[in-house]
Amino acid sequence: MTGADERGVPGRPAEVAPVPAPRAAQPRRRTRIVLAEVSRPGSRADRTRSELTQQTRVGETLVRGLVRAQLALALRMSLLVLVGLGGLPWLFAIAPSVGRVTVLGINLPWLLLGVAAFPFLIAVGWAYVRLAERNEQDFTDLIQRPER
Repeated sequence: MTGADERGVPGRPAEVAPVPAPRAAQPRRRTRIVLAEVSRPGSRADRTRSELTQQTRVGETLVRGLVRAQLALALRMSLLVLVGLGGLPWLFAIAPSVGRVTVLGINLPWLLLGVAAFPFLIAVGWAYVRLAERNEQDFTDLIQRPER
C-alpha cells in the first residue's frame, strides 16, 4: 500500500514525514571584484591626453602654447634683470653724483652691484620658478579639465 492508500484507512494513524528544521540563515558575503575604474568613454580629458601622447596637431599646438608661455616668462624675467642690473652703470654714468654717494663708508655702486645684486637675483629666480610652475599647473588643469 502506498502512503495515499494508508491515509484513507480508518483507524490507522497516518505516518507523518519528518519536517526538516529550518536552516539557520547565514548571511552570504558578496565578493566584489573590480578590474578597472569605470570612466566615461570619450571624455574630453581622455581625448586631450591621447592627443598629447600620439603627438597629433592638437597635442603639438597645446605643447607649443606651453613652451611659448614659458619663453615669454623667461624673456620678461631677463628684461627685468637687464633693466635692474644693467641700468645701474647707466645711472652712474648719467648722474655721477649718485656714484659718489657713500653708505657706511662704502660707495653706493659697490653696495648695489656687489651686495644688493645677489638678493635681487635670488628674488627674480624664485619668482621665475613660481610663475613657471603656475604655467605648468595651468597646462595640466587644461588637460585634465572634464568636459562640461
